[in-house]
Amino acid sequence: MTAEPFVSVILPVRDETHSIGACLATVLGQDYPPDRMEVVVAEGMSRDGTREALDQWCGRDSRLRVVDNPRGIVSAGLNAALRAARGEVVVRMDAHTEYASDYVRRCVEVLRETGADNVGGPWVARGTGYVGRAIAAAFQSPFAVGTSRGHNEGYEGPVDTVYLGCWRREVFERVGGFDEELVRNQDDEHSLRLTRAGGYQPRASLAALFRQYMQYGYWKVRVIQKHRLPASFRHLVPGLFLVVLALLAAGAFFWSASLWACLGLAGLYLLGVAGASILTARRAGLSLLPVLPAVFWCYHFGYGCGFLAGLGNRLLRRGKPQAAFTTLTRPA
Repeated sequence: MTAEPFVSVILPVRDETHSIGACLATVLGQDYPPDRMEVVVAEGMSRDGTREALDQWCGRDSRLRVVDNPRGIVSAGLNAALRAARGEVVVRMDAHTEYASDYVRRCVEVLRETGADNVGGPWVARGTGYVGRAIAAAFQSPFAVGTSRGHNEGYEGPVDTVYLGCWRREVFERVGGFDEELVRNQDDEHSLRLTRAGGYQPRASLAALFRQYMQYGYWKVRVIQKHRLPASFRHLVPGLFLVVLALLAAGAFFWSASLWACLGLAGLYLLGVAGASILTARRAGLSLLPVLPAVFWCYHFGYGCGFLAGLGNRLLRRGKPQAAFTTLTRPA
């Protein structure tokens, strides 16, 4: 890799007028040499004026280019931007994320220093509004995301999935681009493919959070089916918990011990939710405590329900995705 490799930032967007300005300001404000960087935005046929906003930004900065993403989903947009990108290094960015001014430079430095196939920064959520702040606070809690070290701002080292990502171009030539069958989890699947080859702003409402994590769980089944293993055991826990809880509840009609086991398991979960909510509120603000239990519930039960729906779909419908999970929901 050259001393200052040419970097292509790829950015899929769709109906993002509420966030694209702040995002592009931090992307184009990077301290990486301007003549060694381009930004390729894959525009998903927006209907809210995003394309017009991008055209205005293109007129102000020649580093910015826009390509069409007729399918509108993230994986197709990433691949469209990859095809147009000219860089020796590719950095993925997201319209719901704002970046430190040295983000690209540091990614390139770490890529060179470590020799890793994929590098990136910590996944730190910053919510807006009362519920959004609670969702962001819970997102940093191990009780919501398990042992994922990518959420820890102080951690440096290997992770199973890098948030967004920074790669040498040759990585995509070696293992391919993003799987366009996947509406969600395309980054997890690509990271798993890399591992096997050897090498954002959160939602602002509980309903949107639940839908988002249902989609994550649903498409995780396809990733596991494709690679015959999960990226991490924690991806299986929410679905297993719901199955055990449902079996115990059903068994309660025939066996009293099953009822007590069901109540005990539910009680342990509620204690865990209460403890995690208190710890999270102490760190992020006690005013968030009333809504945090519902936020944790959305993370766990949304993902678990989506995972079981995906599993049932694979078993009963022979792999044909349900329309509810292939149609993108608009940002809430």
